[in-house]
Amino acid sequence: MEAAEAQRGRDGGGQRRSPLDVIMSQIRRKRSGSDRKPLGRFLSRTSERTAIPEDAESENRGQSPGAAAPVESQRDAGWGRVCVFLQRLGKKADSRSLSLAHCDLTATDLLELASLLQFLPQLEEMDVSWNELIGGSLTTLTSHLQHVGGIRTLKLCSCRLNADDVAALGEALPSAPVLEILDLSWNSSVGGTLQSLLGKLQPSVRELHLVACQLTAADAAALGGLVAVLPKLCVLDVSCNPQLTQEVDAGGFGQLAASLSHAVSLIVLRLQACGLKPDDLEALGASLRCLPSVRQLDLSCNRSVAGGLSRLASHLPHMAHLESLDLHLCRLRRADLEALIQVLPSLTALTALDVSSNKEAGGAVHQLVSVLPLTQMRRLPMSSCRLTEESFTALALVAPYLRSLDVSWCKVVGGRLPLLMDALQPSVVLELRLSSCGLTTDDLRHLADVCRRGCVSSLRVLDLSYNGSVGDAGWAALFAAGGLGSLEEADLSLRPLTSAPCSAWLPTLLGALPRMPALARLAMQRWGAGPQEEQQLRFSVKNRNIRLDWDPDGSDWKTSSQEESQAEE
Repeated sequence: MEAAEAQRGRDGGGQRRSPLDVIMSQIRRKRSGSDRKPLGRFLSRTSERTAIPEDAESENRGQSPGAAAPVESQRDAGWGRVCVFLQRLGKKADSRSLSLAHCDLTATDLLELASLLQFLPQLEEMDVSWNELIGGSLTTLTSHLQHVGGIRTLKLCSCRLNADDVAALGEALPSAPVLEILDLSWNSSVGGTLQSLLGKLQPSVRELHLVACQLTAADAAALGGLVAVLPKLCVLDVSCNPQLTQEVDAGGFGQLAASLSHAVSLIVLRLQACGLKPDDLEALGASLRCLPSVRQLDLSCNRSVAGGLSRLASHLPHMAHLESLDLHLCRLRRADLEALIQVLPSLTALTALDVSSNKEAGGAVHQLVSVLPLTQMRRLPMSSCRLTEESFTALALVAPYLRSLDVSWCKVVGGRLPLLMDALQPSVVLELRLSSCGLTTDDLRHLADVCRRGCVSSLRVLDLSYNGSVGDAGWAALFAAGGLGSLEEADLSLRPLTSAPCSAWLPTLLGALPRMPALARLAMQRWGAGPQEEQQLRFSVKNRNIRLDWDPDGSDWKTSSQEESQAEE
């Protein structure tokens, strides 16, 4: 499925919000009692914890007003304030890591957090991502950043940062001389303001994440000038920034691509959904041939590269350590696949190749399998690839070595699943995705036999969604078989606008839950059950703290239908 391109919302088209807007947005945001615990409880506990005994108060009366409290006492009191603040947000205190993502922080909360940084001198990680109400007020936090000079990770994803926030962060970065990871993803107003930040980054930076920031060609040019002065940069992710390549005359992406040849420590490069074109691939390839250290290259969801992959493929043999190459949803043509097949024998370190959601790839499986280093391959997803009977048979040759097996949205699988299952080696596969494969009752009976023999005892993810043609006997056989002790996620959902009763096999599933101790998520969308059965299921999963995605009435059909349409495309 194509990468999400929906940008995070922002007020006034990315302009700075007025103080009145900030106040009003905070007033509108009232947390429910279940979301945030009553403040009075913690304030009373705090007053009890920090109350001064009568005898100590008497002693203090005799001291001069300017007498300082013992350093240790101040430190303890400060740590107590930190604990109360985090407890109010449902978090546990950790002197080295501060994780406040998805906490609905307000500007007031951010101010309180800033005042507490002086009591966290050992802090190394701070994550305040997905708190959109703090946008426009980041300076209250960055002005105290000098108190945590040892911070190594700073994450500010989806906080509605504006130009002033980015500038304030840039001014504070010299106070973080050992910062290694900076993540500003999903802040659409970062685009066009990046220059004020990049020049302040310290040489210690190892990872830079700028996903969906609406970066411009000017930002790309600024990034190009930066990578040469960051000797330790090993991860660069600028995915979902299609504007990077739009302004051809500005030469932004070309400058960035050329500068990558100086990023000698680069290991991971992600350019998903950046609007790349064949010319961009050639410029990129010229730099990548100078970077044998790159292990992961993600060029997925760049549909305009169709017909031009050969301009990159000729440079790939120089990437001696490349382990993962992602080209899914690139509209690859037959000529693209042939160019890729020619160079694959040179990629001796390759363990993962993703050409899924490219329809033409279904006819090239046999050639791909013949040149891949089969015994070391761990991922070769072929979902939505129009597999034929011949290509499905060829895929069985690599199946014994794969950690993840994905042939979703390939109708040829139905009635032929045993061919794939019999090729599996015991305790190897961790993910099995068979969504919308037209599976039959006999297919699931055979899968049950595989489970019973212990061949998938390490399986963590099982996706059997959108296979409504399976009869009750097939579902019952699967859950009665056992052998899924490591399973963490299971999806049995039906297609949108369909429904069916699960009364015939639900008791078998309920009986199997104790034998699946690792199960954390169970999806059963659009399966119907009687009131008593529904109560039993909800009680069972609640008892086990299992997340249940279940909508027997099918009221989620609109979202699911859209997802299905995109997958079929």
